[in-house]
Amino acid sequence: MQIYQESLTLPAFSRGFHLITSHIEKVVASSGITTGMVNIFLQHTSASLTINENADPSVRVDFESFFNDTCDDKPYYIHTYEGRDDMPAHIKSSLLSSSLNIPVTAGRLALGTWQGVYLGEHRDYGGKRKIVVTVQGI
Repeated sequence: MQIYQESLTLPAFSRGFHLITSHIEKVVASSGITTGMVNIFLQHTSASLTINENADPSVRVDFESFFNDTCDDKPYYIHTYEGRDDMPAHIKSSLLSSSLNIPVTAGRLALGTWQGVYLGEHRDYGGKRKIVVTVQGI
């Protein structure tokens, strides 16, 4: 069994959903592993990872609108230590995920035709985000 791990620092993104598939694909290619699994782990509690539509950017806009409508500006939030967007960011992160597992086939992510990996940036000014990518070969 072969394991390859790399930590990445993603650039600061604006609030919203951003495709980061190419960042993950580079790590998988560097690993030299052709068959196995990749685990992507986000080391933050106010951003998230998810897989969804990779072609039409309006999907990412609709995701942002839905999660803002569902989670933002609730009068009962107590946790506001880092600002008004802090608690909504934690809830969005929990509703989505901080990690993903994706099969690796023929040295590539085994995503469907229209699938891409999103980083959900849930803070107004989240800054750079760190992810750990672990590729395990079989």
